[in-house]
Amino acid sequence: MKKAKHTADELRAEYKLSDFKTKGVRGKHLKRYRAGTNLVLLAPDVARAFPTDKAVNDALSGLIRAGKRTTSPVSRSISNGRKR
Repeated sequence: MKKAKHTADELRAEYKLSDFKTKGVRGKHLKRYRAGTNLVLLAPDVARAFPTDKAVNDALSGLIRAGKRTTSPVSRSISNGRKR
């Protein structure tokens, strides 16, 4: 039985390790991946509200800035007019 010849742009049903020119290296990019990646899965309703990573980052940055703002404590008066 003759083997079918394949063109470069055609996918084969099966590949052998010898089909590749270089040997793969396990974990080659793992260190760089872990250093620069922080993936978070958004709930579908949140993903609709924030369709891009920029939209999510802008909203979270605004929330962080709002949380850092400090306000002076407000003294409250009680019913007889005295302050606590």
